[in-house]
Amino acid sequence: MAIQLKKAGRSSFMILERSHEVGGTWRDNTYPGCACDVPAMLYSFSFERDRRWTRLYPQQPELLAYLQRTAEAADLSSHIRFGSDLSEARFDEAAGVWNLRLADGTQLRCGVLISAMGPLNKPTYPAIPGRERFAGPSFHSSAWDHSVDLRGKNVVVIGTGASAIQFVPQIAPKVATLTLFQRTPPWIIPRNDTAVGRRQAFARKYLPLYAWLVRQTIYWTLEIRALGFVVNPKLLERQERGVRAYLERAVTDPVLRAKLTPNYRAGCKRILISDDYFPSLQRPNVELVTTALAEIRTRSVVANDGREIPADVIIYGTGFAATDGFAPVRVYGRAGIEIGAAWRDGMEAYLGTSVAGYPNLFLIIGPNTGLGHTSMVIMMEAQYRYILDALAARDRAPSAPFEVKRDVQNAYNLDIQRRMRGTVWATGCSSWYQDARGKNVSLWPGFTFAFRKRTARFDEENYTKG
Repeated sequence: MAIQLKKAGRSSFMILERSHEVGGTWRDNTYPGCACDVPAMLYSFSFERDRRWTRLYPQQPELLAYLQRTAEAADLSSHIRFGSDLSEARFDEAAGVWNLRLADGTQLRCGVLISAMGPLNKPTYPAIPGRERFAGPSFHSSAWDHSVDLRGKNVVVIGTGASAIQFVPQIAPKVATLTLFQRTPPWIIPRNDTAVGRRQAFARKYLPLYAWLVRQTIYWTLEIRALGFVVNPKLLERQERGVRAYLERAVTDPVLRAKLTPNYRAGCKRILISDDYFPSLQRPNVELVTTALAEIRTRSVVANDGREIPADVIIYGTGFAATDGFAPVRVYGRAGIEIGAAWRDGMEAYLGTSVAGYPNLFLIIGPNTGLGHTSMVIMMEAQYRYILDALAARDRAPSAPFEVKRDVQNAYNLDIQRRMRGTVWATGCSSWYQDARGKNVSLWPGFTFAFRKRTARFDEENYTKG
């Protein structure tokens, strides 16, 4: 967003970054095997295409380096205030500005507030009795403790989501025992990762048309998958048969294979990719447990069936609070209404970008902008363009805050939830896409090109001024 502001000739902005460097997800997640599950040529900015990717699916250090190079090339350092943890944002109706308070007490003021905090940054932990009594090291995958030597240890891993799928194969050969607690088996497809050869690297660097064609090919290959997600979930049956055949080939033990076989439609939960997860579960020192955990003791865990399992280290691969909105940041709009109260029936926004009652506030990756089939960068870039267009409209009336009309937002979200009923995410499973009420507040129920069309221009007629 900052790069687009600069390209548009806007220099009066500040980025509040709570950490000590840029990078977000790819700065914070450093667990073994951490990598992207979208091909790099699409998981990168269209305006900053990197020719140096070494793999189809790059790992965390490469992605972090890309983001840092991008920020440096755009000379963003003078705009970034590091170590700035936003605590509160409050809209001043009389002045038409946002008053901000940081965790250290610093007070700031701005005319426009853009949230780029993202939904996947607040780790969640299971409510298991005794968790605080555990005497050994324990940590969440998103805050990996590299000081803990896992060699020769009895390690318990809780959760089989996207992170565990990546780190379990990396640590399994090192530990004495690895006990993996699974609540629901994920659908897993082969990763088929490959290195970028010298000829490919040369073509990407010196033939821009070739690089563009590669990106377009990946885009449309992934976009077609949305047919089964948002048009007709029955189209996924063929993919399910292929995945079951892959599982049949990869896992020889029928008991283990049964534990790993999903009983819900593919795509209802996030589909994961891996070439080494199934082999790692068949190691003699690894056990997959499908019984729920009843208790954590000082040096062990106890399953619901009463079995006690030794534990030197516990690793939580239990995901994030993706539907908690801005919490713990408090955002107050008109009449001093905190946005958590406004979202008591579920998060809602217009185009995932504007919220009624919160003037001159824009969201990047707001409610119902997530994807289950392709790169989130596509959605973010659409929002960048929309917000820039909104700022241009604001220039024509700088003293009048823009606020989306409540009836427009309500109608939009009614349509979103109506369309959601025909998608794969409404076929009966529960997932992190849904809030506590079962409402899907995370995903966009359509194609990315449809969202880009909806956000191609700032529709000023749907907003009030002043």
